[in-house]
Amino acid sequence: MFRQKTDKRVAVFFAEGFEEVEAISVVDILFRAGIPCDMVSITGELNVTSSREVTVVCNRSIADEGFDFDEYDMLVLPGGIPGMPNLRDCAPLCNALVRFAEAGRGVAAICASPSILAELGILRGRRATANPGFQDVCAEHGAEVLPGERAVRDGNVITSQGMATATYFALEIVNYYLGKDAVDDVCEGIVLM
Repeated sequence: MFRQKTDKRVAVFFAEGFEEVEAISVVDILFRAGIPCDMVSITGELNVTSSREVTVVCNRSIADEGFDFDEYDMLVLPGGIPGMPNLRDCAPLCNALVRFAEAGRGVAAICASPSILAELGILRGRRATANPGFQDVCAEHGAEVLPGERAVRDGNVITSQGMATATYFALEIVNYYLGKDAVDDVCEGIVLM
């Protein structure tokens, strides 16, 4: 049962070809921590199919009447191929990411998707990580890449490496909003040792 612990709201964006664990585990852990979170489709369709043909039903779409990125405190990008390129091709989302980053609001990306942040200039001069196959893109766009880190937070920007680090990525978001005690509570509940 969801017990809200903060008024902060997070949007996790779903594009065709997303990576399942990187998206769903973030949503799950945020709910466990009591952080309101919406699953947001980047198209007009609420049903979105992953790279491994798992279909999920989002509760919002950026095409919804009245949808406003500013309803959220953090925008989160899962990885996956072709999910990441589909996210990158979504101009309204990319514009919102730049605006959020410039305003000091939360932006997070995992796996291949930190390369989107890099290409948008968001990672310039920041510490970050990404899937090993995309770390060079981040470095080429001015990021200080930390290849040995599961998840990296630099100010309002959080990045992570991939499916196996998704739990740590989500916990870093929890830490960002609720602190270490909330992280410890979630870790105990999910038996993360």
